Amino acid sequence: MTQQPTLNEHNKEEYPPMHTTEHILNQTMIRLFGCGRAVSAHIERKKSKLDFNFPHPPTDADIQQIETCVNQVIQSRLPVTTEYITQEEARSRFDLRRLPDNASETLRIVKVGDYDECLCIGRHVENTSEIGTFKIISHDFKDNILRLRFKLL
Repeated sequence: MTQQPTLNEHNKEEYPPMHTTEHILNQTMIRLFGCGRAVSAHIERKKSKLDFNFPHPPTDADIQQIETCVNQVIQSRLPVTTEYITQEEARSRFDLRRLPDNASETLRIVKVGDYDECLCIGRHVENTSEIGTFKIISHDFKDNILRLRFKLL
């Protein structure tokens, strides 16, 4: 089944497989390097980019490890589910600093199996098997920011 782009609250086209991949990549960077979630993201159907605070220029082995790990998660056929919790419940599990001032008292959590969970209003696939193959197409490093550009095959 081909996922069709949808419009979110900001009228930006959203492609569910790429959006779910963003979640997987974020958690992979946390697990491999302890660098935290992306500080900036631009997610598009054809290619996307994420910026991470990173302490040193990545090696070729680092880049290959990221790509391999993300693809292993995708191939694990993990279910992608949602849960709704109160802001009070979320406070102990998530960083709420980026939450808009007018956010609802009830927050939506998106879970990628037991691999990742985060606050999110976006559209996602139902299972990681719907994503395809993750490919890092380029990267650069400047002022302790690692930018990863990627696509899905």
